[in-house]
Amino acid sequence: MTMYRKILILLSAVLSIGIASGQKNVIDEVIWIVGDEAILRSEVEEERLRAEYEGQELKGDPYCIIPEQMAIQKLFLHQAELDSISVNETTVSHQVDMRLNYYISQIGSKEKMEEYFRKTASEIREEMMTSVRNQMIIQQMQSKLTEHIKPTPAEIRRYFKSLPEDSLPMMPAQVEVQIISFEPMVPVEETERIKERLREFTERVTSGKSQFSMLARMYSEDTESAKRGGELGFVGRGQLVPEFAEAAFALNDPKKVSRVVKTEYGYHIIQLIEKKGDRINCRHILLRPRVSEEDKTRSLQMLDSIKQAIDSGRLEFNRAVVMYSQDKNTAMNAGVMINPNTGSSSFEYKDLAPEIAKIVYTLEEGELSEPFVMMDETKNREVCAIVRVKKKTDVHRANLEDDFQTIRAMLEQKLSAEFIKEWIEKKQKSTFVQIDPNWSGCDFQYPGWIHE
Repeated sequence: MTMYRKILILLSAVLSIGIASGQKNVIDEVIWIVGDEAILRSEVEEERLRAEYEGQELKGDPYCIIPEQMAIQKLFLHQAELDSISVNETTVSHQVDMRLNYYISQIGSKEKMEEYFRKTASEIREEMMTSVRNQMIIQQMQSKLTEHIKPTPAEIRRYFKSLPEDSLPMMPAQVEVQIISFEPMVPVEETERIKERLREFTERVTSGKSQFSMLARMYSEDTESAKRGGELGFVGRGQLVPEFAEAAFALNDPKKVSRVVKTEYGYHIIQLIEKKGDRINCRHILLRPRVSEEDKTRSLQMLDSIKQAIDSGRLEFNRAVVMYSQDKNTAMNAGVMINPNTGSSSFEYKDLAPEIAKIVYTLEEGELSEPFVMMDETKNREVCAIVRVKKKTDVHRANLEDDFQTIRAMLEQKLSAEFIKEWIEKKQKSTFVQIDPNWSGCDFQYPGWIHE
């Protein structure tokens, strides 16, 4: 036993005698030690309180379930430290702000939240930062551990055949959609107006009249980063569109502002915050040119002409996609839309853009829609489009022909769960674990915590 572990065990006895946990008349104590990390009774109480407030159902004794979950988390966090896994702190902060706002909205006020948790808002936020950061690190660690699990088609078929029919999930109605879309032309005058506005912002920053972050909060049309003063957090070059990355990584002076940069999202100016190796943290302000109703009308008329040519047989749909569509995600795939949640071409209606879902619901297979205007969520701008229903599937029990991706995901989930279980059991054998006798009489999910 290492000297550090002896100290932890001694500390457990001392704490159990009389160190307060922050709540009057409540005595704290070390109840578990995993490796060189301690689990406190107060931490278990706080987690139980949080689960109770959020309505999280714990199937069993919370004083058995919660410390074991914490112990498992410590195994993953230790491995993540060895593997140098980290997370984006800006993303962590954003997630924490969302949770805090949710708590405040549900409880009624910041003061009531502080009273409920018996801590200041800053203390709650700091603890949440640690919790959310750890959750994200654990997710990345688990993904890394299971990234090699890629079942072959033959393995997927064998797995499907081994499943009892009544255990197969019922699949909701799904649809495969092809799209032709393009953005209405933006007048040169509108583009110049946007550029001049951004140049004005640059002059105000470089002259010291305004702070970049303040202008971003007030004017940037990237609503998420605008809340943080335009800050994107540390990102690699590959996480940015090429034009933006080129301009951002060329910056070396935090006092300077980039030239006006055009990307598929609009026009930007960028300010460097900090560089760390091959990663960069910067702010930006995004403005998008406005499209007039006349420009949208002209685009809809053009799409109507394309539709008539397809309906009459003078133009094949796939050929029309190549000739006219500006949707780079589908143009080289016969216009077939890909579901970002699953990676397949099948969508539940709820996963489609509302404008598309409403239209395709009324169409038959092979039928082409009338031209319409929709919001491109990735670019947050209006585009004009026509869609075609490639395939429709009614509610049914899962089968290999229609739901291959779903069956594959089921098998991947099963294999990943089995691998993680084996990994935890192996880690238990090589990790020092000490459990207070008053907390050891549990029917643990992983009995290997108590070494014989």
